[in-house]
Amino acid sequence: MHRRAAFRTIALVLLTAILAIGLLVTQQLLSNVRHEIPADREEVVFWHFWGGADRAIVEDVAQRFNQSQSKYFVRPIAMPGNNLDLKFFLSVTGGDPPDLLNIDDPVIADWGHRGAILALDEVASPAEIDALKAWLFPAARRLVTYEDHLYGVPNGLDIRALYYNQTMLDRYGLSPPHTIEELDHIATTIAPPDQNEPYQHHGFLPDSRRIWAWGPVFGGQFYDASTNEVTLTSPPIESALAWMASYRDRYGPSEIARFRHGDQSLPGKTFPLFAERYAVVMDGQWRVRDIRAFQKSQAEKGEPVTQFGAIALPSPPGGKQNAGWVNGNNFVIPRGAKSASGAWAFIQFWCGFAGHEAEAARTCVAGGWIPVSQQVVDQPDFQTFLNDEPLFRTFIELAGSDQQYPVPVIPGAPYFNNEVKNVAESAMASPTPPDLNQMLQDAQMRIQSHIDRARNSE
Repeated sequence: MHRRAAFRTIALVLLTAILAIGLLVTQQLLSNVRHEIPADREEVVFWHFWGGADRAIVEDVAQRFNQSQSKYFVRPIAMPGNNLDLKFFLSVTGGDPPDLLNIDDPVIADWGHRGAILALDEVASPAEIDALKAWLFPAARRLVTYEDHLYGVPNGLDIRALYYNQTMLDRYGLSPPHTIEELDHIATTIAPPDQNEPYQHHGFLPDSRRIWAWGPVFGGQFYDASTNEVTLTSPPIESALAWMASYRDRYGPSEIARFRHGDQSLPGKTFPLFAERYAVVMDGQWRVRDIRAFQKSQAEKGEPVTQFGAIALPSPPGGKQNAGWVNGNNFVIPRGAKSASGAWAFIQFWCGFAGHEAEAARTCVAGGWIPVSQQVVDQPDFQTFLNDEPLFRTFIELAGSDQQYPVPVIPGAPYFNNEVKNVAESAMASPTPPDLNQMLQDAQMRIQSHIDRARNSE
């Protein structure tokens, strides 16, 4: 039985590899048809994961770059779907990696540690690196820094804030929350804990995945880079988890699970705030576009237009203002790239560095993306966009805060990320009152052991 299972596993791995290679070949052939490389240009092969309308934006950026100079020619290749890392490492193993790759997973340190990607100081001058560090928002710089080296450049940031349904709050005589106490008050006013009948609405329910955001809000960090130690058991992190778990105590784990499951049943995965299932929800900047479309649809139907707002995550006494968790899409240059210099030139053009701020502003407006530098935000095109989309201003203010932190950029980060979220989920779903300190201690030991092995591996 074990031998047959092993053969099945090997066969599955081989089949996955064959399919991935087939996809690579197909993508390359299709891209070659669309992009004829001029004979006097140096080709820059660029892999990305965008599809749909976003893919058209990527194609436009590449076309604008290609028209802006005469040395390089970027050929974008869409790699939507899963297993981008497998496809990438197959290309590296085969000796034919792309020149540029865009990723949105916390793998910068793992890939940098393994030598799969270049540190930027291998392709850019010391003066350029110093200027880039000063140019980037602190949050953007943290996303790509491993052992004091930049291993990429974000082309956009993902920030979380609190969206609120002002129309719903008005109905209950409530105001947007600016403290944890006010947020809890909204929750208990709209959904009293002693209610007997099933809840149709909740004021707010924490999402266990968002402990990464609430930790910094409570004044904590999950990792101490100066000692290379995981710090899940620090008082601020435990306080953040205890506050999230208080909703489990208030409503019961079965009610939270039932209500969350109901969110998934909304038609077309409707934003739950639109259905008034909640008055307040944490989410990212991409919802601004959804809100605008929803309000437009209401107006066209002659319905009253619901009013919404967005604010920074409220903090407890002693917590941090404008704090939270940041993620983003990052450009990295594979080791073995045939045109690393061309990749670096395209990164600068897309992100706006070294005089390309106006081009980057145009790109961010088209995609509804958060720039990685204040100098891009200050461009007229982006300021016009902010005037048209005032909710987006909250996310820009948060992007510029020095209290926005990513998952620690260290080897083993994906495991770290999942384990922290698993602890929060277990705490909120526990059928009996959980021992939070013990849960955090156990998780801290597991994570520390994992990242120590990852750091010491070659």
